[in-house]
Amino acid sequence: MPQHDVVVIGAGPGGYVAAIRAAQNGLNVACVEVEGALGGTCLRVGCIPSKALLESSELYRMARDHFAQHGIETGGVQVDLSKMLARKDQIVTGLTKGIEGLFKKNKVTRYKGLGKITGPNTVVVEGTESIELQAKSIVIATGSKSAPLRGVEVDGDLIGTSTEALSFPAVPGHLVVIGAGVIGLELGCVWARLGAKVTVLEYLPRILPGMDTEIATEAQKILTKQGLEFRLGSRVTSAKVVDGKCVVECDGAEPITCDRVLLAVGRLPNVDGLGLDAAGVKLDERGRVAVDDHFRTNIPGIYAIGDVIAGPMLAHKAEEEGVAVADILTGRYAHVNYDAIPGVVYTEPEIATVGKSEDQLKQAEIPYRKGIFPFMANGRAKALAHTEGRVKVLAHAETDRVLGVHIIGPRAGDMIAEAAVAIEFGASAEDIARSSHAHPTLAECIKEAALAVDGRAIHF
Repeated sequence: MPQHDVVVIGAGPGGYVAAIRAAQNGLNVACVEVEGALGGTCLRVGCIPSKALLESSELYRMARDHFAQHGIETGGVQVDLSKMLARKDQIVTGLTKGIEGLFKKNKVTRYKGLGKITGPNTVVVEGTESIELQAKSIVIATGSKSAPLRGVEVDGDLIGTSTEALSFPAVPGHLVVIGAGVIGLELGCVWARLGAKVTVLEYLPRILPGMDTEIATEAQKILTKQGLEFRLGSRVTSAKVVDGKCVVECDGAEPITCDRVLLAVGRLPNVDGLGLDAAGVKLDERGRVAVDDHFRTNIPGIYAIGDVIAGPMLAHKAEEEGVAVADILTGRYAHVNYDAIPGVVYTEPEIATVGKSEDQLKQAEIPYRKGIFPFMANGRAKALAHTEGRVKVLAHAETDRVLGVHIIGPRAGDMIAEAAVAIEFGASAEDIARSSHAHPTLAECIKEAALAVDGRAIHF
């Protein structure tokens, strides 16, 4: 019977990072993954392939609609969807192979199969053959899965989830997206840029639930200009395939007939088949694995990280927890600051956020001041011909400590890193405002927004 110090179940961003860090800390580590390729949903059918398609489709949109303003005449621009999809797959394959190499480099033993906990120190790998592993510690890192919606008949083809939407064999004439969250908007934008009519149905009266309302409102205006149709306050009651077409029904509205449907109403923790009931591992009221501040479950020796526990379902959040739990297992200090976990929507313009939203500060009755700076007043944004959007900095009214930063604009996903570091180190708005930012860069907008907190913006 193979024995290890740690067995990690799941090789997504949380699991493989936890395994590598634990091995770096001197432990004998195994990682169990049911899929043939490592990297989890994020790498195989999530973050990475979607960003590849977002980049390719945006380049096509730019060449078709915007290159002329730069003095570049392209003539007729066409999409070769098969090549676009092949590029996406090539990127994914390369990165999954990279994780295999990292496992070998760090001497992490990989087992292929479904990991099932059969005791506090025992994991059975159910694959081509059954293998029982002994471990001092077990880390559950099995991620999440697409949430279903009552009445929506997912067939894995015409009515599908994000997985299917990454590989449509042809551009649909009309795509209906159910859910105006991050996944729905990103994939909706991909197919809209490539020529599909895209209708987004959202139950709430706004898009991007949980994000700063002011930023989300601006995002809706911009995406509407780009061709997305939003029907807010729509309660979808049914979606099914009838005679080769999709029919979507909503309360109080005429049925919509379309070519494909993308169901993107959120994700659920993936805890099926893990044997948690038999092992006695407790779940919380939302079906997530319940853990304490050190990622310990109620069963000694069993830990959990990533999408299976509370918190934002983000790859980098899982990575931070993976590092933390690996350090905790070896007696090191570890801590994850959840106020400094950024979130990014990779539409164009990008939307990025870290810390508290203005809505949250109002609800908590925390006194704050805000500074806003528009990209239209930034020289680098003008040179890029990407001037839509703004930066918003929220700082405590009494201490000036940065509480939240929200950006909609070009390359916001890269810019938010500065704000995340500022929050991590407890910086004030004045700290950012007094720091030199290279000119001309988009990052100057963060400096100017920080100056605007005190009414001192220079260029607006």
